[in-house]
Amino acid sequence: MGDKVRFTVEGGVATLTLSDPPANTYSYEMMQELDAAILRARMDDDVHVLLVRGEGDKFFCAGADIKMLATSKPSFKYNFCLHANETLNRLEQTPKLVIAALNGHCVGGGLEVAMACDLRIAKKGKGKIGLPEVSLGVLPGTGGTQRLARLVGRPKAIELMALGANLSVEEAQALGIVNALVDEVGFDAAVMEYAKKFVPPGKASKAVGLIKRAVTSGIEMDFASGLALERELQQQLFVSDDAKEGISAYVDKRPPAFKGK
Repeated sequence: MGDKVRFTVEGGVATLTLSDPPANTYSYEMMQELDAAILRARMDDDVHVLLVRGEGDKFFCAGADIKMLATSKPSFKYNFCLHANETLNRLEQTPKLVIAALNGHCVGGGLEVAMACDLRIAKKGKGKIGLPEVSLGVLPGTGGTQRLARLVGRPKAIELMALGANLSVEEAQALGIVNALVDEVGFDAAVMEYAKKFVPPGKASKAVGLIKRAVTSGIEMDFASGLALERELQQQLFVSDDAKEGISAYVDKRPPAFKGK
């Protein structure tokens, strides 16, 4: 790993920290490191949940490095957006739960990163959330137009992006962009505690991962195809160690001890 994305593991949770203070804007180098970190977490059997956050306490991520884009050729801009899309697709499709810890402002490409995560937890009363790219004469080009519409619906997504509106975290929660708000004091510990709710032995993380896959992939299919995917994934779980443990624990009237296998 380089110095733009820090990677740590604690109790089955891999934390990927976007690190380019003060605003943690992302560059081509950061996206390369984020891509490598996602793959590293995906392939590590001891990692059950990914937690993405920003360095410091003011910014999750303020989006792409505008100075980099201003001095680059159109072909670089296009390829940069293409690579960023591929990285965020990999994050969204990884078969492990991904949580974004919004420790500060989360705007532009930063919100596009957060929306590629499965759940978003933000500090109460801290930071702005939005896609203001229209003020630069462009649109949210790393999945923002598609993911925001899927979160809040077509009319509201168009309105927010066309206005370039930045929301408070409370407004973002009301729209379903943010799942939960946490007090500023003790934010890091609270987010880690939340993330650990989805890891073994208390939770069957393999089932959590396949729930994610069923929803993420199934929502893009017709209903019958979504049901077929659900059945296929359920069959995989029926032969898993965790399903055997969960069913046995229920019969024996004891708490299950899952292994994520």
